[in-house]
Amino acid sequence: MGKKRHNIWLILAALVVAIPFIPLVLWAFAGEWRFPELLPTEFSLRGWEQIISGGNRVPEAVLNSLIIGVAATAASVAVGLPAGMAIGGYEFRFKGAVIFLILLPILVPPLASTMGIHLTFIRLGLSDTVFGVFLVHLIPTVPYTAIILTSVFADMTGEMEEAARSLGASPWQAFRHVTLPQAVPGIAVAALFAFLVSWSQYILTVLIGGGSVITLPMLLFSAASGSDPVITSVLAILFALPALVVLVVALRFLRGGGDESGMIGLGKPS
Repeated sequence: MGKKRHNIWLILAALVVAIPFIPLVLWAFAGEWRFPELLPTEFSLRGWEQIISGGNRVPEAVLNSLIIGVAATAASVAVGLPAGMAIGGYEFRFKGAVIFLILLPILVPPLASTMGIHLTFIRLGLSDTVFGVFLVHLIPTVPYTAIILTSVFADMTGEMEEAARSLGASPWQAFRHVTLPQAVPGIAVAALFAFLVSWSQYILTVLIGGGSVITLPMLLFSAASGSDPVITSVLAILFALPALVVLVVALRFLRGGGDESGMIGLGKPS
């Protein structure tokens, strides 16, 4: 009974989330929609055909956004995981100052910090490049990832790791079979935030990419200022789809939770 009620609430929540997308979907397939009609009087694939044709750089923008978003997510987790383990799992002097320094890039207005970085990137030849945009996306993604993982490791007592070590596991085996499975849900959340932050970046991409690196948010902002709601709606749907996919994947990790069975076989060499 409880599971059935839980599913009902999930369905209701999904419907609430889906409501804002209904007008977008209708506009994306609208051929003609005049006020005050509630539904389009004519449907068409004009918007999708124009997007798929590639003349408006949409395929290039989607590819750039995916490459930068996935790379920034992977790099942020790679940096945030050891930082979160160190800050969340240990007590040391000036811990508050370290946390403040990690959060500083997202406390300072991005426009102010990026202007100085832009000058440095010009000297290093990183301006107007995909790699330069990827690097600047780490400014907001790494702090979020590190802080989320800090809270994850702060909640771990360490008893499972100590039990694994007492059974003869090496530090690497204890981390791989005990610590990491427990942290998987938190890592999934951190990766989700990192991807969403990178995927939706506009100002940092414009300043460092200089118009040479085109991403989907740039095309969406440009279309939103135009007079064609069909193209804007198609781009908005394309913009939302990868974020929804990443959200579903993260929820699967969260539902799975940590796996304590990883302690089985710790005595075997890895």
